[in-house]
Amino acid sequence: MAKDVMQIGDRRIGKGEPCFIIAELSGNHHQKYEEAVELIKQAKAAGADAVKLQTYTPDTITLNARTKWFVVGGKGQPDDWKGKSLWDLYQAAYTPWEWQPKLKKLADELGITLFSSPFDETAVDFLEKMDVPCYKVASYEAVHIPLLKKIASKGKPVIMSIGYASLEEAELAVRTLKENGAGDIAVLHCVTSYAAFPSIEVMNLKTIEDIHDRFGVVSGFSDNNAGIEIPVAAAVAGKASIIEKHLILDRAAGGPDARFSIEPAELKHMVELIRRAEAGETQEVLQEIGIQDVAVAMGQVFYGPASPQEKENIVFRPGVWAKADIKKGEELTQENIRVARPAGLMEVKPKDFEKILGRRASQGIAFATPISWDLVE
Repeated sequence: MAKDVMQIGDRRIGKGEPCFIIAELSGNHHQKYEEAVELIKQAKAAGADAVKLQTYTPDTITLNARTKWFVVGGKGQPDDWKGKSLWDLYQAAYTPWEWQPKLKKLADELGITLFSSPFDETAVDFLEKMDVPCYKVASYEAVHIPLLKKIASKGKPVIMSIGYASLEEAELAVRTLKENGAGDIAVLHCVTSYAAFPSIEVMNLKTIEDIHDRFGVVSGFSDNNAGIEIPVAAAVAGKASIIEKHLILDRAAGGPDARFSIEPAELKHMVELIRRAEAGETQEVLQEIGIQDVAVAMGQVFYGPASPQEKENIVFRPGVWAKADIKKGEELTQENIRVARPAGLMEVKPKDFEKILGRRASQGIAFATPISWDLVE
């Protein structure tokens, strides 16, 4: 039976409730604490319900390597990412952990909910000490089954994006959360093409309602594209109970996520449009954002990458890697292998990680080599 409503703190979220609007800060603070503070203040002033951080360091999300796997170069990726190693990219974008308790204190004082996406198990432990009210699972991490188990074990509400996830992967992710103790669960349809001029035709907003019906959870939409039209359409026509959108103070300042983030005035306009639709101005709002044919905007039910850009970006998912040189016959342990970005061969997937722990290397394995079955006895 589908669950229509969940609770985060004192906020009810779901069918019959106002859309829960999240401003994603990502790396848009340019690693300046004052900018992070201002982003939270602007999110509150614009009418957002929550702000979301990302909790990782370069070393907790990837390996410091420059082999072919770890250098960005795909067609679907932003030009300013290309040629950089993942470690360097994340070094320039991560939110220093020492900021995060202070930012939560500020958010609490302002009356806006703050939570975060952890990208490894140590980040979950850190966020528990901050007493976050819920957890967010990023799209790329929906296949990181060990991480999902760790998050679920805390018993708190979880919001999970499933961009890139096939139906089978999405089913496994939701089942993992439910079977390992997660509280209320919301699942977000997510389109991550990083498009500067996104096309509504490939958004398949009909998937939002299917998520609710199929998995029995609250459903919503996370948008990693430019503009506000698509998230408004997702809330108004697609019945998304949650909307997540990247916020930046000034796109001209640049940064890894600048091209698909919105500025405070745009966030305020997006919130106003969604609230107007909730008050009964549905048709007026759809016309204002240029949606003439709701059926086109809704598309079809679709799980997995829908566009060539998304298919390129799937490489940013985590895979299983040697995090140290491993000798032939050496036992595979959490000291020498790990789940980390990028995807690599994806022959041994994150869901297989626990299966190979304790087995032995069939040959020598160099640091930053993707683990494949032929490397495991």
